[in-house]
This record gives sequence, structure tokens and C-alpha cells, in this order.
Amino acid sequence: MNIAVLDIGGTAVKSGLWTGESLEEKREEATHAREGGGRLMEQAKEILRSYRGFEAIGISTAGQVDTRDGSIFYANDNIPDYTGTQVKKILEEEFQVPVAVENDVNAAALGELYYGAAKGLSDFLCLTYGTGVGGAIVINGGIYYGSSFFAGSFGGIVVHPEDMGQGEFDGCYEKYASTTALVRMAKSVDASLDNGKKIFAAMNRPQIKEIVDRWIDEVTYGLVSLVHIFNPSDLVLGGGVMAQQYVAEEIRKRLPGRISPGTAGVRIRQAALGNQAGLMGAVHLAQEAVRNSGK
Repeated sequence: MNIAVLDIGGTAVKSGLWTGESLEEKREEATHAREGGGRLMEQAKEILRSYRGFEAIGISTAGQVDTRDGSIFYANDNIPDYTGTQVKKILEEEFQVPVAVENDVNAAALGELYYGAAKGLSDFLCLTYGTGVGGAIVINGGIYYGSSFFAGSFGGIVVHPEDMGQGEFDGCYEKYASTTALVRMAKSVDASLDNGKKIFAAMNRPQIKEIVDRWIDEVTYGLVSLVHIFNPSDLVLGGGVMAQQYVAEEIRKRLPGRISPGTAGVRIRQAALGNQAGLMGAVHLAQEAVRNSGK
């Protein structure tokens, strides 16, 4: 069964065609997010029309998704007027095939569960480190959503109450543990270090290594809280910076000494699917949508 999949982010839309064995015709283009939810849906239709012969559609998207009807429960101003958009209904009416819609981090977690680093697990936490810090809670092989589809928003953990103010996420985990935070710290020393790759390439400089080590401490602080709350067997960590072996190994070294012996044994896994995790999660959800439709 061929499935067309989109991963809609605030800056880019990734897409591909699942052929039953592999993801083909992979593409990426800038998101027309600032033009609003209506324009974004037109862009989604344009991309999907460029694929041929698909029998279902899977959508991974920014924003809180009401999985009962495939609509956007809430989206911030990164995509104006996206809240309330009936994504599933719009695309099913346009293409006359089953459509599944899921939040992008939840979709990434499902991608890792069925095709990546979490294969064979039934319970784990998934965190992604990028512009912010996103999270997903997987219990008994499914996503735990909370009362308003917002569960897993680990970026909101308060780690520095002394810095709390009126701004969103002031004093919270993502202000210190995101890739954005790492870049901000590095640029205060060297303005040319404006992305993660450049920062890790400069790790031979003692000042930069010290910044990276301080940032890894910040990453670990949030994980301490999550380990004590959920007592997971596994933490799956994704995002470009988590592909760095130094980061993963240092987290594995530092975390055990900061958590209760009663939580011992938690495993740190690096996400395996990279920026295709959301697409692969969308594949799985579309397959489920087809089964549920009886087609």
C-alpha cells in the first residue's frame, strides 16, 4: 500500500511516499507558516498532488492535535489561524482516501517505536532537542495525550525558578536545554558559532567545551525530574545535537549519580530516524487509519 506522508513544521514541510518497504521521493520545502493555516492547507494539497497512486495520507504537524477528529486543538503564533483547522476533513474531502493526523513529536515517537530506536519497547519517554524541547509519553505502545492533548510538553519543566518572569517558558527547561540555548551560549563567546555543527567542530577549544558541558548539565537536570516522575525503562533522545556521541555518553555518565537508586537501570537511547521520524510515525498512523476504515 502506498502512503503519502507530510511532516509540517514551522519552518519546513518534509514529505515522502511510503511504498510498503521504504520511503521514496523524499522532499523538503519552506513552510508558508506565516501566511496562516489556510495557506498551509493549500500548500499541503499542492505537495500531495505531486505524488501519484497513494491510498492513504499521514500527517505529522506542529501544534496540539485533537486526534478524535484530526483537527488542530491549539497552535501558537508561529502558524497564525491554524487553531481549529480541520486537517483530516479537508484532506479527506480533497483526496478521498483515509487520513491520519498527529502532533509532530508524538509522530516522531511512534516512528521510533515501530521503525527506529524504540522498536520492541512498549513504554518510554521521547524527547527532541531543537528550537525548543518537545516530548512524548508512550505507554502500552500508544501515546498518552492528557486532558487537552498537551501531555509530554517537557520543555515547560521549571528548572530555574529564579529566572521565572512574564515570558512563556521563562525559567523552564527548553530555555536552557534546547539547541537554541546551546547556540545562544556559544555565540556569547564566538558569534560565528551559530549552529550545533559548528559548535561541536570547535570542541577542541576549552571555552567551547566548557559551554557544551554546562549545556549537557542542563539537559540532565530535566531528565532527573522525568525519571523520578515516570520511572521509565528507556529515554529516547532526538534532535540533531543528540546524534553527537559525546553528548549521549556524557548524559549516560552524569544521570545515574543524580537520580535515586530506586530508578536505576534507565537506558539512554539515541533516536535512530533523524528528521524522518515524524514521517515514519505518520506512515504507521495512516496504516491504522486504513485498517479502521475497513478499506
